[in-house]
Amino acid sequence: MMDIKIAEHSGFCFGVKNAVTSVHKLISDGKYGKIVTLGPIIHNEQVVKELEELGVCSIDSIDDADPGTTVVIRSHGVPKEIFEKLEKKGISYIDSTCPFVSKIHKTVEEASEAGNEIVILGQADHPEVIGILGWSKTGGTVIETPDEAEAFVPENPHKTVCVVAQTTLNYKKFQDYVEIFEKKEYDINVVDTICHATLHRQEEAAALSEESDAMIVIGSQMSSNSRKLYDICKERCENTFFIQNADSVGDIDLSGAASLGITAGASTPNTLIQEVFKACQKK
Repeated sequence: MMDIKIAEHSGFCFGVKNAVTSVHKLISDGKYGKIVTLGPIIHNEQVVKELEELGVCSIDSIDDADPGTTVVIRSHGVPKEIFEKLEKKGISYIDSTCPFVSKIHKTVEEASEAGNEIVILGQADHPEVIGILGWSKTGGTVIETPDEAEAFVPENPHKTVCVVAQTTLNYKKFQDYVEIFEKKEYDINVVDTICHATLHRQEEAAALSEESDAMIVIGSQMSSNSRKLYDICKERCENTFFIQNADSVGDIDLSGAASLGITAGASTPNTLIQEVFKACQKK
């Protein structure tokens, strides 16, 4: 029988769990009118669908929020102007921004107020990065690759450059970026903003994949942290598979694997992890 291990740090992180719980509390209270989320509450199609069945839909813009609705800000956070617009329109909202992300917002806001130039390490089109950039009073630069970091030159070489990172950035890549910036002659202040839960998840996934014949990473294709987990595991275990649910287990060839490791992104509910685990037991 195949030995199957599930990574201890897998599934919902604190920020995601808090956001989903907030929505369910609003539903059960029944006094918040129509409830909408600004963007999908998390990057997991199953959870989003379940909320839709409970009457909670996702909107792309606060312009789509009607009077009397309650808007839930998801864990990724949003630019500061979104809060200002909500208050100006008199629309009620619940801020479920992850505390780790909120801390970056404060860091960026204060650094930009002090005249620092802002650099964000991460994906430019990711909602978390878009939100972080929206807290800088002077704009900023998003760096996605080491080559971009090498080529970076501040607009004003006499000002401090404050460097922060998307919370789910691969920690090894973050360290590589730090080495690049430390070699520059500018006044650079690199702030470690990697989420501890993300770091533990990545470290455990790396260790589990090294001792397993095969690995399964459960997560949505939209989930940045899930894709990073896949990359980490794939580097150490060639037989690594990225799936979204238990239905995909039947398509995976696990023949010859004496040991199987399972990990999951921060937006993957525990029920889904257990479904995949049980499906693997039947193979």
